Amino acid sequence: MSYTIEHYPVHLIDVVRLRGGERVTVRPILPQDAAVTQAFVRELSATSRHSRFMRMLRELPSGLLARFTQVDYRNHLALIAEMFVDGREVVVGEARYAIADDGESAEVAVAIADAWQGRGLGSLLIRRIACSAIAAGVTRLTGDVLASNHAMLQLARRAGFEVTLNPDHPELMRILKCLSVQEKGGPCAEMGFAA
Repeated sequence: MSYTIEHYPVHLIDVVRLRGGERVTVRPILPQDAAVTQAFVRELSATSRHSRFMRMLRELPSGLLARFTQVDYRNHLALIAEMFVDGREVVVGEARYAIADDGESAEVAVAIADAWQGRGLGSLLIRRIACSAIAAGVTRLTGDVLASNHAMLQLARRAGFEVTLNPDHPELMRILKCLSVQEKGGPCAEMGFAA
């Protein structure tokens, strides 16, 4: 499927404070974020990379890196959380959705840097991805998660996803969240998403 790049959604840029008081900038990814995205993946532990990509890899192959950073901001949206360390841009989390061919469901994925897990960043990114998906007309977020990825399964449950066994792959769990327009007018409106 080919995408047309739409106007960069500046309204999704935000500076947020996490539970521990840390400030991070959340923004849509840009094509020029390839280097910081690759650095983020390389810095993940082997376990975190396997949990996110369901295979062993050290870095993203060039084609996948391009797909991850060259998005159209509607059918495929990726948000990164970043901060500056010693004057250097560092990505500490990313979340994305990609709308399926049916136009109503979207696959969701999240990755958080190991040192930043447990600080509320994953929950924050999932909420923002859900609100953006609602605005794009998505009614269901889905995903497959390794059964051994207890942290992601716990995060999904806290975010309101149903978690069931994937009948085709017993090592995977299927996550599903039905999105409602009420969220768009409530929690999403509080985050600055138009009702």
